Amino acid sequence: METMDKNQTQQAVDCLFMRGGTSRGPFFRAADLPADPASRDALLLALMGSPDPRQIDGLGGAHPLTSKVGIVGPGREPGVDLEFLFAQVAVGDARVDTTPNCGNMLAAVVPFALETGLLTPRADLSRYRVLTLNTGMLCDIDVQTPNGRLRYDGMARIDGVPGTAAPIAINFLDTAGSVCEGLLPTGQVRDRLRVAGQPDIDVTCIDNGMPMVLMRAADLQRRGDESVAELNADEALKTRLEALRLLAGERMGLGDVRDKPYPKMCLLSPPRQGGSIATRCFIPHVCHDAIGVLAAVTVATACVLPGSVADGLARLPGGARQRVPVEHPSGEFSVELELDAAGQVVRAALLRTARLLMRGTAYAPRPVSSGESA
Repeated sequence: METMDKNQTQQAVDCLFMRGGTSRGPFFRAADLPADPASRDALLLALMGSPDPRQIDGLGGAHPLTSKVGIVGPGREPGVDLEFLFAQVAVGDARVDTTPNCGNMLAAVVPFALETGLLTPRADLSRYRVLTLNTGMLCDIDVQTPNGRLRYDGMARIDGVPGTAAPIAINFLDTAGSVCEGLLPTGQVRDRLRVAGQPDIDVTCIDNGMPMVLMRAADLQRRGDESVAELNADEALKTRLEALRLLAGERMGLGDVRDKPYPKMCLLSPPRQGGSIATRCFIPHVCHDAIGVLAAVTVATACVLPGSVADGLARLPGGARQRVPVEHPSGEFSVELELDAAGQVVRAALLRTARLLMRGTAYAPRPVSSGESA
């Protein structure tokens, strides 16, 4: 519920602070936030403490992975149980982006809805259909609800999160062309990009849940197994990646992506830990400690596309149903792909975990008026 405090100096909003996969942030009921997008975004910026590189006066964690918000409401379409709007709140800028998806925060949507009474358990294993409003993506999410109670403890382990927890299975129903016009937005499985003063480089521009530009680490004179700290300190690499990102964004039909969190840039190399492919992803200017859910789905999809930059690097089991472990700096992320007779990906499924971290009320430092712009 959105209220003012007794002195009318702060704006209060009920929320749950949750971890979803390898991300975390506050979750709000859609009905508790302003319906007007400008007012909503202004309130989210105030609640998260942006713009400020430390987000010291808000709930944000001064990093893209911990400056995320989930907004959840009941489904309005037949067969849809919940609607989810993901908001990426910029850290140093007054900007809220609700264009892309976030598969990690998606893992906490059903637990949030059960905790707040938007849903009720259906069986020992409960399945719900969720519509992600950012891109119109549908998925079925399975959570454990033995004896009518949501379970958090369990033996599922995901790299990038300490300990174990109850598994949350996410089955994506329609991820191709989530933001772009299609799976291969340039119309080609491989493109050659040319930036002035730099050698040409082959890339695969692809969107199977997350717009991404994939390239071979070796083509950038990098190994592909560098540490996150090493890559974040590599200013020459980051400068080149941003130039390539701006060029690729135009070719992918995304326009000027200078202030957008996509496309993500990803370096590929042969697997080293028994997986299918090794990755180093930038989101988009900071090297990710792991890999995003939908980024992993998109990379795994590229692995099974003949002619992509992953072709020849990826080690795949073959068959109509393939488990593709995507290696990243803190472990691996396994994606299950189902292919049709033509070799096209028709289903992607994966495992995540989530946990309720705190229940309470978030406070903005001042009331946000209706129609106020961020």
